[in-house]
Order: sequence, then C-alpha cells, then structure tokens
Amino acid sequence: MTALDEIFCGLPYGFSSFASVSGRLIDCRAKARLPENAETVISVLFPYYLGEDYYKNANVSRYAVSADYHEITGAIMEKIVSSLQARYPENVFVPFVDNSPLPEVRCAVNAGLGVMGKNTLFINREYGSWVFLGEIVTDRYFPPAAPAEKTCIGCDRCKEACPVGAVTDGGILPEKCLSYLSQKKGELPQAVADKMAQYHCAWGCDICQQVCPMNTRARLTPIEAFFETARPFVKPGDPVEGRAFAWRGKAVIERNLSAVAAVEYTAKRKEQDQDETDNCDRKQG
Repeated sequence: MTALDEIFCGLPYGFSSFASVSGRLIDCRAKARLPENAETVISVLFPYYLGEDYYKNANVSRYAVSADYHEITGAIMEKIVSSLQARYPENVFVPFVDNSPLPEVRCAVNAGLGVMGKNTLFINREYGSWVFLGEIVTDRYFPPAAPAEKTCIGCDRCKEACPVGAVTDGGILPEKCLSYLSQKKGELPQAVADKMAQYHCAWGCDICQQVCPMNTRARLTPIEAFFETARPFVKPGDPVEGRAFAWRGKAVIERNLSAVAAVEYTAKRKEQDQDETDNCDRKQG
C-alpha cells in the first residue's frame, strides 16, 4: 500500500483533469467553493453493500439502510483532506459529498474507477453500483487516469426489469422512476403506491441495480460504520434523524409507509374474501 493509499483509507480513488468537466459544472451554491486554478478532481468511492442477509426484510432502498451516508462519508472525507493538506501544505483541497457542482459519475469514470450504467448509475468492477461518490478538487496536479471504457456491458437487464419503464436508452425518466417519485413531496399517486407496495419498498428503489450482472459479485463494504448503523426496516413513528431520508422531513417517509400499508391491507382483505368465497362454494357444492 502506497502513502496515498493509506491517506485514502484503502478506498478506491482516482484522478481526472478538472478541465475535462469544467464546462459541465452544475449551477449550485456549492460551485462557489471550488478552488481557484483547480487542476485535478480526485474521485473517491465509498462502498456500502452489506450482503444480501442484511436486506431480507428491508423496506427502504439499500443506500438508506445504514445511517445517513452524508455523515459517514463526510467524516471519512474530512480525515482524507486533512491528511492531504498535511502532505501538500502548499495546495488547497476542497471536498464534496453529494452536494457537488461536479458531474460526479462522469468524474469517477474519467478517473478510471468504473463505468456508467444505462440506468445512469456509476458501476465499479469490485463494488458494483453499491457505492457513494465523493470528490476532492485541488489546485495540485496529479496525473489523470489513462482513457478507459466508459459505459457498461449493455445487456439491457436494468431496462427490461424496471417495472415502470423509467430506464431508457437515453437515460432515466424521472417522472416515471419509483425512486424519484418516492422522494417527492405532496400526494402520492395511487399507481406509485401500488408499485411501492408490490416491491415492499417505502423509500427509493433498487430493482435496476439488483438485476445488474455487474453487481452479482460485489464486495462487501470495508466501512464498518455502515454495518454498525444498519436498520433495514422502518416503522411508522420511527425517528428520521440521522437517516438518508431525513432531508425530506418526516412527512414524506410517513406518507409512503402509510400508503404501502394501505395497499397491502387491501390486497390481504381481497385475498381473505376470496378464500371465504371459495370455502362457501365448496360447502355448497
């Protein structure tokens, strides 16, 4: 393990030129934090896959099973930046986790860390798409990664498996995506509630990732905090503080839980009524 590997806590990381994405920056408040004379984008991957046993009874997307990833990855990123700053005191290192002006997937691909799937998610060869992305922008030059493959194997399984047709050859249609719709405020359309109940998920959606062949041999996360804080099942009334869905407030997750419960209750009642009808028919016969 090199000195830089130790700085990055053994996590996957890579370098790309800031110039390669400078024309694609997202216009947000975080953009003002970019350092002057930025040279390099350091992409860092934070794997979060816990193994299938952890998700057997989950009713939220896998990324939301553990404590808020912003807090976990943010703490690691602070440590990394502090070490980089100590090693290169003449340079500036600015971290971004999620709230970033950078096109994160493109940066990670440019850094040679993996490819982009048809579902627009980033996929790493070792950890699959079960990773969070972080970036450090610096005015120090690091040699960028050599050009590599940029897209997935193109099997179309994510596209075929999406129950709402949100995955297309041109990317994701957010107005159809269950993950996107489950996070919107306001009234939840019945059709969306029905699908959420069908797949027993009250927040987000993992279907396109679960069918991806590039995820079949994903390694477990080396980050212990994800294991230590795992709570795969969310109940009505549970506190939302410290969870990945807290940013939307308590009302949205409670709305989703109620909607899913209502659909499941109705389905169960119909099944019971049908059983009673069948029993009556048999008795009369």
